[in-house]
Amino acid sequence: MKQILLLTCCILNTMTHNAQNTSPKAVKKAHSLELHGHSRNDDYFWMKERDSKEILAYLGEENKYAETYFNPLQSLVKSLMLEFDKRINPNDISAPFILNGKKYQVRNEENLDYQKVILIEKEKETVYFDENIRAKNHSFYELADWSPSPDNKLLAVSEDFVGRRKYDISIRINKSGKFLTDKIKETSGSIVWANDNKTIFYIKKDPQTLREFQVFRHEIGSDSNKDVLVFEEKDEKYSVGISNSETRGLIFISCYSSTTSEQWWIDANQPNTLPVVFIPRSAGHLYEISDHPNGYYILSNHDAVNKKVCFSATAPSSITECSEFIPHDPAVLIESVSCFKDFILLEERKNGLLKLKLKNLKDGNENYISFNEETYFVGLGLNDDINATSIFYNYNSMTTPSSVYQYNLVSGEQSLWFRRTLIDTTFLPENYASQRIWATANDGTKIPVSMVYKKGIELSKAPCLLYGYGSYGYTIPDVFSATRLSLLDRGFVFAVAHIRGSKYMGEEWYENGKFQHKINTFTDFINAAEFMGHMGYCDKDKIYAQGGSAGGLLMGAVSNMAPYLWKGVVSQVPFVDVVTTMLDETIPLTTGEWEEWGNPNDYDFYYYMLKYSPYDNIHAMDYPAMYITTGYHDSQVQYWEPAKYVAKLRELKTDAKPLIFECNMDAGHGGGSGRTSERMEIAKVYAFILGLEGIHK
Repeated sequence: MKQILLLTCCILNTMTHNAQNTSPKAVKKAHSLELHGHSRNDDYFWMKERDSKEILAYLGEENKYAETYFNPLQSLVKSLMLEFDKRINPNDISAPFILNGKKYQVRNEENLDYQKVILIEKEKETVYFDENIRAKNHSFYELADWSPSPDNKLLAVSEDFVGRRKYDISIRINKSGKFLTDKIKETSGSIVWANDNKTIFYIKKDPQTLREFQVFRHEIGSDSNKDVLVFEEKDEKYSVGISNSETRGLIFISCYSSTTSEQWWIDANQPNTLPVVFIPRSAGHLYEISDHPNGYYILSNHDAVNKKVCFSATAPSSITECSEFIPHDPAVLIESVSCFKDFILLEERKNGLLKLKLKNLKDGNENYISFNEETYFVGLGLNDDINATSIFYNYNSMTTPSSVYQYNLVSGEQSLWFRRTLIDTTFLPENYASQRIWATANDGTKIPVSMVYKKGIELSKAPCLLYGYGSYGYTIPDVFSATRLSLLDRGFVFAVAHIRGSKYMGEEWYENGKFQHKINTFTDFINAAEFMGHMGYCDKDKIYAQGGSAGGLLMGAVSNMAPYLWKGVVSQVPFVDVVTTMLDETIPLTTGEWEEWGNPNDYDFYYYMLKYSPYDNIHAMDYPAMYITTGYHDSQVQYWEPAKYVAKLRELKTDAKPLIFECNMDAGHGGGSGRTSERMEIAKVYAFILGLEGIHK
């Protein structure tokens, strides 16, 4: 028996060794990068040569190698896809919503990859907009925005047919369904109508950096080449956004960086007027405006790290001219403010948990729409009528599909408006459990971790998929996933580490995970995994890590810092070549990113980034199994970052574990388009992890 086991092991080792030997090998071309008296040699710098025969050949080899790896897992991938189909309604629908006084619903239909927008009038339902028709004969399609004119006679849509997040705006006559000849090319995707029903505002991107920096005005029926430049943000650290105000009387232009913001406004009834600044920018001041018939409610961080709400009856020239409406609370982060006729609604986060607070403008009374669970998500639905007496909000948890509730602002009564259900009748929320645990970081900080699993499993022996992000102040919501059930039903624990760099625990939580505190993000994630393993919340030898984009940076950093901890790592569109990218101002979005990561032209930032930049810290050592993905048309993290990263890993790593790299040649930052592509990407991630666990069904 021992001889048979030894022979089997030898065969398996030989197969693994041969697979490793046949992996793609990239050409090395010496390239020196020098700054601050320091020299780096980047042998794979040449991979920036987009569309060259050499790079296309290399990516083709990697894709073939990945295809070969997944061939034995195809039955598992198909099983997972079948499970998704049996669980998720092929005719899935969204909650109905009210926009411009009209009732809509977004629906999927069986065998169609894209959605339809349905207009519901009394008892009649009509297809208002069909993405499938627009996507026909295109390998990629994304509808970024659709916006009816105020009188509902016209529809403006912004669409991407490539995956590079450059959106073309078209205008349709709703009565006839015909599109006008108006065509506005390569915009940011945002669309805002003026109240005259014939003027729209949109944003242009810098063609090189893709920074959103110019606001244009277009009159329906005119030549878009003659559109009027309304506003231009010249500071490369700032981007711009546009929106309607809550009263619909103003059009806001928002200028923002990670640390400073400024608002301008245009009279929505006189769209040809010039924009006027609200409160001029001052370094470090972040503010947002909600307008109301009474005046302006301003969410501001002035002397308030977790933000406060100020009020001014007229447009102020300084935040110090405003009165304090909701004072700063160091224990409560105010995430947003919404205005209604008689109420102000605040989205607050305390101890990591979201609550909705209503303040009555007539009597000053306050009350909360709150929840008792430890892991859940609550967020406002579409509420576009300031005179509405009811609001809509969404609630779901890691064990329960989402529901939309209607809340009466006057009576405080609430009713179920819509509940998403699974077509799998065997699914019961009570068969699953979720909880929040607190890991201890190296510096003693408590790191919240949300986890979900199927009841009855022995946690200490369960494999775990730990997800993380930890950048830009973005907080991963604790939400339900129908596809994730396929992991939970196979005995996995799924967990989200709410590490520093997000705002889960407030604004300081974010500040302590950026700039020269960035390494806290990575050590927090490592400490969360260690805590779960050592405390018996999972099997410490079966921990998998997953993250995308800046979360892919997290994956690269923790793979270098603690390679022994992970049985496998899934890194999607990963930002891994931090120093080189942050030094190249020609790469899209780089300059604005300096306020998140720092500017490596500065000596101190340069050397701090070098400490954690995944590409610069690859060593000759054993790494975990890895599955890395990217999109060739990705405008946010260029394809060559993960390509270089994989090539260098193949060169230096000393183990024979799988290193699989896929480049979707028809996709951008968000992966392939259409629900089939989206589910296939999830199925392959799960198959990669399950295959490493020896689970093939």
